Amino acid sequence: MRTGEPLPDVGTVLAALATGMWHWDTSTGLVTVDAEAARLLGLPTEQTTLTEAQARARLHPVDWNEITGVVRLAVAEGTLAEVRVRIMDEHGRIIRTVRSRSKPSYDPARRAFELIGTLQEVAEPSPSTPAGRSAVIGDWRRSREAFLLDAGRALAEARSTEEVLRVAATLSMPGFSPDGLAVFGVEGDRLTIIGHHGQLPDEAPFSHMPLETDYPAAEVVRTGRAVYLSSPEEYKERYSVTWPLVERFSRHSWAYLPLTVGGRTMGAWLAAFAYPVAFTPDERSVLTTVARMLAQALTRAGTAESERELTDGLQRSMLPTLGPEIPGMNLTARYVPTGGGLQVGGDWYDMIPLPSGRFALVIGDVQGHDVRAAGLMGQLRIALRAYASEGHRPDAVLSRASRFFCGLTHTDDPADLRFATCLYVEVDPATGVLETARAGHLDPVIRMADGTVLVRATAGGLPLGIDPDSDYPTTRLALEPGETLMICTDGLLETGGHDLSTGWKRIRTTLEDHDGDLEELADALVQAVHGPSSHYTTGPLSDRREDDIAVLLLSRHGARCRRGAPVAVRPAVRRTALTVAQVEPERIAEGRQQLRDLLHDWPSTEQVDSTVLLVSEMLTNVLVHTDTNALLVAEVTGLPGERRIRVEVTDTGDDLPHKRTPGELASSGRGLLLIELLADTWGVAPRGEGKSIWFELHEQEGTEEP
Repeated sequence: MRTGEPLPDVGTVLAALATGMWHWDTSTGLVTVDAEAARLLGLPTEQTTLTEAQARARLHPVDWNEITGVVRLAVAEGTLAEVRVRIMDEHGRIIRTVRSRSKPSYDPARRAFELIGTLQEVAEPSPSTPAGRSAVIGDWRRSREAFLLDAGRALAEARSTEEVLRVAATLSMPGFSPDGLAVFGVEGDRLTIIGHHGQLPDEAPFSHMPLETDYPAAEVVRTGRAVYLSSPEEYKERYSVTWPLVERFSRHSWAYLPLTVGGRTMGAWLAAFAYPVAFTPDERSVLTTVARMLAQALTRAGTAESERELTDGLQRSMLPTLGPEIPGMNLTARYVPTGGGLQVGGDWYDMIPLPSGRFALVIGDVQGHDVRAAGLMGQLRIALRAYASEGHRPDAVLSRASRFFCGLTHTDDPADLRFATCLYVEVDPATGVLETARAGHLDPVIRMADGTVLVRATAGGLPLGIDPDSDYPTTRLALEPGETLMICTDGLLETGGHDLSTGWKRIRTTLEDHDGDLEELADALVQAVHGPSSHYTTGPLSDRREDDIAVLLLSRHGARCRRGAPVAVRPAVRRTALTVAQVEPERIAEGRQQLRDLLHDWPSTEQVDSTVLLVSEMLTNVLVHTDTNALLVAEVTGLPGERRIRVEVTDTGDDLPHKRTPGELASSGRGLLLIELLADTWGVAPRGEGKSIWFELHEQEGTEEP
């Protein structure tokens, strides 16, 4: 070309270079190609306009999907969209491979892309040859898809920021793997380092760097656009200020990508390479996809960590310390939240010093496993502590708490009503006397010094919050030296698909077999429910959902039981007592059950049945023939094989029982005859006020079932 001659038009130049031009507007769905582009597409060599369907028919299906991703990536980064495309004829055979380069733009008003670009044939082996079949286009894409699936699965399973960073550090990308990674966050107007891998320990130059700094990560956070640097020369030219800080890491290529979630850039991800990387559109697509998954994983992990921090704070603020050491007693507690959600719920326990010098143990469960249940639990716990600190008796404390809770949970929506169960135990550490009041909660459990475990039936009322005027009668129990009191929530029994019956059998075995101190016993109870052994003791119910667990253990020192000593010292005496009032005949059944529990290891089933029969007869006689209440006291003494059980029933009536000879059809008069027939020894002893009837049985060898 001579000087001064006009330049040829663009079309002539492109035709000379065997390069075609094309234009695609997604709003109209039309693709316009010039003559050269039409030839490359396998069409007649003339300018033409195609529909998207016609243009798509000339391209390999996999490559069409690739074009969509590359275009979106180029728009997001403000760069050119470059992609290799396989051209197909009418019979579905690949005739050539072309390279497309275009400058896409997006119109938000029309919600459409507009692209103007070029097509040029690529001098590569024919796809029909062995060399062509091993080209990057096929194998690289397949390995990339497998990599992205594996990376997405691993990042989705990460539950903390540390786990997310560990997964990111182990990602091995297809064809190009970075040997240095860093994740940047934002605090105010400064850049922070959340974590890094493959970098020198000294991260101070990049930590708390102002966002206005001429540094790629800061620019990415400011603009939300990725920065790719293929060589040290390019890095030094674009970011000369911070290049001296980066030079010592001896890297050759860098990719800085935005971590964006919900349209907000939360940080940047750096992938640094020890070898030159061109950052082709395919490589950029992989990096962009990983950055998006990484941002989502970090967001999920941050949310989970915030929830755990909230949970820990709620637990620390709502669960009390157990206070100073109690003279003559040991006290310990455990709380295990459920495994789902925020891991907070309505279970709680408390230990309250009282003005009388005694102390109260409180355990309860507010309905629900959500934040509202935890909030209601905190308010109810404070109210109970306030009422108890005023010196009220257990029944008055629960009555006031029920009225308070009714007002707290009153709502017009029946589905949002809440109630709470509670057990309040006032303890006299000097005598071991326990005054209990129960609001729909589980009964307390006594573990005797020899390991025998009894559920102590107590009087009770409705759960708190159901009836503001509900009454809560009290029951007096005695904690003997060497014995242990256990109060718990239903989660200790029902977790693992158990009902109250089967769950109690599991816990009872742990209580009876344990020989360690109180802390070890508390751990053993939790392990029985959540430990490895719990997987072999699942209950009969199909519902395996977990529940919160709260448990309080109180032991009274015996002659050989001090702090840190084993809970059970195995003495030769076990004892139980029960009062049956005239208005409570149903407690006779509780007396029978307590006798069976007391004799759980008695070898002769006939003697156990005889004891239960005689106790039922004696208690019934008091209620029928007197106007007074009956006091049952049963005591087992001696060593195994030589034991003796003594049962005594006392009342304040003046009339002494007499043996009679009832007729064949008489409905009464056989009580003393049964005692004389079944007991080894028996008697009637007058008291200052009233009398007592007693009998004894001496241990015999077990009898076989017929």
